[in-house]
Amino acid sequence: MADASGDANDIEKLYEYGERLNEAKDKSQNVDDYKNIIASATSTSIKARQLAAQLIPRFFKFFPGLSGTAVDAHLDLCEAEELGIRVQAIRGLPLFCKDTPEHISKIVDILAQLLIAEENVERDAVHKALLSLLRQDVKASLTALFKHIESVDEPIADDNRERTLIFIRDKVFPIKSELLKPQEQMERHITDLIKKSLQDVTGAEFKMFMDFLKGLSIFGDKAPTERVQELIEIIEGQADLDAQFDVSDGDHIDRLISCLYMALPFFLRGASSSKFLNYLNKNIIPVFDQLPEERKVDLLKNLAESSPYSTPQDSRQILPSVVQLLKKYMPLRKTGEEMNFTYVECLLFTFHHLAHKAPNATNSLCGYKIVTGQPSDRLGEDFSEFYKDFTERLSCVEDLAKATMKKLTQGMAQQNKTMATAISDVEKATIKTQKQNATTGLRTCNNILAITQPLHSKSPSFIGDKRINLSWKEAVKTMAPSANATGVKRPANTTNGSGNHANKRGRGGGNQLVHRAFEGISYGGRGGSRGGRQGRGWGRRGRGRGYY
Repeated sequence: MADASGDANDIEKLYEYGERLNEAKDKSQNVDDYKNIIASATSTSIKARQLAAQLIPRFFKFFPGLSGTAVDAHLDLCEAEELGIRVQAIRGLPLFCKDTPEHISKIVDILAQLLIAEENVERDAVHKALLSLLRQDVKASLTALFKHIESVDEPIADDNRERTLIFIRDKVFPIKSELLKPQEQMERHITDLIKKSLQDVTGAEFKMFMDFLKGLSIFGDKAPTERVQELIEIIEGQADLDAQFDVSDGDHIDRLISCLYMALPFFLRGASSSKFLNYLNKNIIPVFDQLPEERKVDLLKNLAESSPYSTPQDSRQILPSVVQLLKKYMPLRKTGEEMNFTYVECLLFTFHHLAHKAPNATNSLCGYKIVTGQPSDRLGEDFSEFYKDFTERLSCVEDLAKATMKKLTQGMAQQNKTMATAISDVEKATIKTQKQNATTGLRTCNNILAITQPLHSKSPSFIGDKRINLSWKEAVKTMAPSANATGVKRPANTTNGSGNHANKRGRGGGNQLVHRAFEGISYGGRGGSRGGRQGRGWGRRGRGRGYY
C-alpha cells in the first residue's frame, strides 16, 4: 500500500512540475522543476518514468545548460526493462530536435542503435521516430544514418548494420521522392553517402544500392552520358579492376563477372566499356582455361553482350584474344569429342561485333582481305593459310551443328510421344525439361549457322546490328519467318538457354553467378558475409576501391 502511495505521490509531483513549467513565461527560472523531472527518470514508479519520458523532451529546449543530463536520463529510459517505458521514451526522442535541430545527428545516431529492438511495437516506434527526423532534416539525418552502414573509424556490430540497411531499403528508399528535396541536391548527397558505403559490401547490398541509384532522376533515362559513366565507375570500383588478378581468387572472379553483367544496361546508354574489356583481355582471357566451367560460360555470355558497345580501338586490341579462343573451341576436324556450342556461339557473336568495328584487324588474324586504305590493312602480306584454317574450322562447326540439330529434332519427336504416355508428374516434368534443353540447343545451333555463313567470304560483311538474338536472351518480337542459310527454319516458340552438350543451365537473360551473388539481404542475418566469413553474395564484403 505504501508503494502505491509513493508512486501516486511521484506522479502528482511530476504533474505539478509540468504545470508550473507550462504556465511560466520565463521557463528558465524554473530550473529546479526541470531538474526534478530529470531526476524522476530513476523513480521506482513505472508510470512516473513514463511521464518523465514525455516531459523531459517537452521542456528540453528551455534548459540548454542541462541538455547533456537530460539526454542521458532519457537514454536510460530508452533502455528500461519495461517495454512501455522504452516505447514512450523512443517516441519522445524526435522532440529533442524540434526546436534544437543541432541535436539531430546525435538523436539519429541513438535511434539507429535502437533498430536492433526485438519487440515489434518498439521497433515500429524507432522507425517512426527516424522518419520524423528525416522529414525534418533529410541531409543531417541521412548522414548520421549512413555512418551505421560503414564506419572507417570503428567497427560496427553486424546486427546493427543489418537493421540499418533494412530500414533504409524498406522505409527510406520507397519514399525517396518525398524525402529528397531539393531533388537534385539531395539525390547527389545520398549518392555520395552510398559511394562511401561501398568499400565493403556484399553482392546483395551492392545490387540494392545500384538499383536505388539508377532510379534517381539524376541518373534517369534523360541523364547525360557523364552521369551514366559515373554509375559505371561505381561498378568498376566494386569489380576491383585496378587490382592484380589472381585466378585462384574465386571471390574476385564472381564479383567481376557479376559486375560486368550489371554494367551491360549502362553500356547500352553510352557509358564506356573500355576498362572492363581491357581488364578481361589483359587478365582473364589469357587464363580462361583455368576458370571453373560455370564461370567460363557466364564470362563468355557477358563478353558477347558487351561486344556491341566496344570502341574500334578496344575491338582491335581484343580481337586477337577472341580469335585465339575461337580456334581453341572450333575444331579443325571431327574428332569424336563434343564441341561446346555455347562457347562457340558467344565467341562468334563477339568476333562479329568486334570485327565490325575494326574489320581490317581480321586480315592478319583470319586471312580476310578487308580494304580500308590504312597501313593496318597489310594487304601485301600473305595470310592465306590463316584463311584456310579458319574457314575449315567454320565448316566443321557447321557440320557439327547440323548433325546436332538433326539429333535434337528426332529426340523432340520421341519426347512428344513419351509425354503422351507419361503418367506421373515426375515423368512429365523430366520430359518437359528435356524438351526445353532440346529447344535451347536448337536455338544455339541456329544462331551458330546464321553467324558462320558470312564468314566464308574472303571479304565478309561482319554483323554489327541486332539481327542475331543470343540464345539465352528474351526473344524479340517475331518478324516474317525466313529460312536461315542452311535452309533450316528457326524453331517456333523457342525458349532461352544455352547450347547442346554445353551448359544447359542457361541464364534466361540472367547470370547464374549474379543470381547467387545478389540474393537478398535477409531479415534475420546478413545476406552475404563480411570479414572473410563465408556466406551468400561475395565471399567477403567487396574490396571495391574507396571513392573518397
